[in-house]
Amino acid sequence: MEEHTSTPPTLGSMIGDYVTKLRGGDVGALPAVLGFLFLVILFSAMKPNLFATAYNAANLLQQSAGVIYIAMGLVFILLLGEIDLGAGYTAGTSAAIMGVLMTKQGLPWPIAVIGCLITGVVIGLVVGLLVAKLGIPSFVVTLSTFLGLQGVMLWVIGDGGTISIKDDTILAIQNKNLPVVWGWALFVVAVLAYAGVGLLQRAGRAKAGLPTEPIVALLAKVGALTVVLGLATWILNAERSRNPGVSSLKGVPIIVPITAVVVVGLTFLLRRTKFGRHIYAVGGNAEAARRAGINVTRVKIVCFVMGSLLAAMAGIVLASRDNSISPTTGGSTTLLLAVGAAVIGGTSLFGGKGRIIDAIIGGLVVAVLANGMPFITKESSYQFIVTALVLLLAASVDAISRRRTAATGR
Repeated sequence: MEEHTSTPPTLGSMIGDYVTKLRGGDVGALPAVLGFLFLVILFSAMKPNLFATAYNAANLLQQSAGVIYIAMGLVFILLLGEIDLGAGYTAGTSAAIMGVLMTKQGLPWPIAVIGCLITGVVIGLVVGLLVAKLGIPSFVVTLSTFLGLQGVMLWVIGDGGTISIKDDTILAIQNKNLPVVWGWALFVVAVLAYAGVGLLQRAGRAKAGLPTEPIVALLAKVGALTVVLGLATWILNAERSRNPGVSSLKGVPIIVPITAVVVVGLTFLLRRTKFGRHIYAVGGNAEAARRAGINVTRVKIVCFVMGSLLAAMAGIVLASRDNSISPTTGGSTTLLLAVGAAVIGGTSLFGGKGRIIDAIIGGLVVAVLANGMPFITKESSYQFIVTALVLLLAASVDAISRRRTAATGR
């Protein structure tokens, strides 16, 4: 019997493969990363005393958290080629239920949080059943939930009313920081975990007789992560209080490690599980996936449930940031910015392509725009126009990338 062997990739061949992917239209999150770096350099150069400060860096992370959570949920839905226009008000309604349970019913925060998450799951289940079982277009169903959930929020909160959040645990999510030592410990754990997973994967592939990436490539990735996370930790651990003599303000915001755990879990679900592979298969070609034996209906329902569950988590984050829940929680431009974050990060509007980390990168781009533009102009009109142009550019890159990928047969 003829034995087939494959040549192990070298660092040069890996770089060549990546360049070939870019030429073939598979640009991934590269435009978003370059856009993020460009905006950070631009705003830092124009307003160094306002934008390029440790205080603003922590503020930027806390401002973007709610949008990022909704965007992570939208990744599941966009992967199917569907949309959820009601995700913003799912966040607001779920948070309103949490607020009522804590303030009016006097229940402890864990039960209120569970009530919030169950509300998100129920909303996602209803939407998923209407889309997957009855075949109603997701645009129509979620436009209805967009309108209907506004009414539910007003009914729960009261027209013009506000529910104040006074629970210390909920407030700490967005308003407290880790001790400086814990921040550095988190940095070390993250780098060691990334290196350990990389080595285990490499050993597993070698044991199975599969080609492995050069150890130099793995060391380069670990080195790059060490530099980026080390710089971020150093900035966030710096004193950022405007009056340190009265009160100190330093440390990694608590929302950062919470989000890191969620990102790792969701990435594992999408990239390393059978269900995750089914989502990509359905998003790439639903009919082919059905013929392959995949339960397309169940996959769609679960994705809408996941989207709404993450929107409910966003509601908790938004309530913590604002110290309250009002009829505008999750409303206004929150959903538009979340969709923009997912698309700008590299998730395709046409389905089948996207990662959880895309929502993080895109969310940071949107946050930098929203954070940096007011330092340059107070005119809201210019801020909306620039944000719209960035979103349009991202959608254009997605469409061109998809056309080029189809043309090259990838």
